Amino acid sequence: MAGSSLFILIDDIATLLDDVASMTKVAGKKTAAVLGDDLAVNAQQLTGVNADRELPVVWSVAKGSFKNKLILVPAALAISAFIPWLIVPLLLCGALFLCFEGFEAIWHYLAHRKEQEEHHEELVEAINDDSVDMLAFEKEKIKGAIRTDFILSAEIIVITLGVVSAKPFITQVGVLSTVAIIITVGVYGLVAGIVKLDDLGLYLSRKKNQIQQKLGMGLVKAAPWLMKGLSVFGTIAMFMVGGGIISHNLEFFHHMSQQLTEAVLHTPGVGSILSAISPILFDTVIGIIFGGLTVLAFSFYQKVFDK
Repeated sequence: MAGSSLFILIDDIATLLDDVASMTKVAGKKTAAVLGDDLAVNAQQLTGVNADRELPVVWSVAKGSFKNKLILVPAALAISAFIPWLIVPLLLCGALFLCFEGFEAIWHYLAHRKEQEEHHEELVEAINDDSVDMLAFEKEKIKGAIRTDFILSAEIIVITLGVVSAKPFITQVGVLSTVAIIITVGVYGLVAGIVKLDDLGLYLSRKKNQIQQKLGMGLVKAAPWLMKGLSVFGTIAMFMVGGGIISHNLEFFHHMSQQLTEAVLHTPGVGSILSAISPILFDTVIGIIFGGLTVLAFSFYQKVFDK
């Protein structure tokens, strides 16, 4: 009897771990776009720090990120346990924020490009100015990065909660905890690698071996392009994820997406390809539209509030 009970317990644990692993994989796919944005934003937030202080600063932000998760994960579990009807509204709020953030990033780049260049020049001057308190500068960088991490982590946790909302509570605990740990370790491990990429390039470029020199110079040249690429990917991903959440949780847009997929399916020769990409394109367009509307609404609110 005791042996059979032990086997039942082991089977239950194995089933639970299998559920956690499979749902974590699904949540990872759903949150991959936000992770790309999280990675790009945090790498940008930490630019301007002295080279010998980059890794300590990344570690400080990573510790702050873990503290953020210690607040967000229990809060998400409490919502699931006591007010589960709030999950969909939270998902939609997170989606609108993603769309807003993506559209605002594009608008800011187009409308304030000159100001960004001036800010970069001021940052370089501040780093080279001995009178600037770099310790205070680092603290401000860390605080800003942790605040940004809290918002992006909240989006990831809410999206993950939406994925596992129908699962047993213990599975929700396992998936949310696993995702929180993996994204923190993964994101800040990659951020550490990105901010030190140019240093690695300089190190290799000073070697006597020509292959190492060429590789080093390639890394130095690739570092800024990598940052730009991450920013572009993160922006597109925000529209895709935000628009996808909106279209899947609002019946009108969900029905419209299905109709579009069925309509393009019958296109001669390329119907199967178009039907596969049309939901993604539809979600992206919905994300851009709602992003523009939220930026417009927020701008109007700011003007009224200022008055």
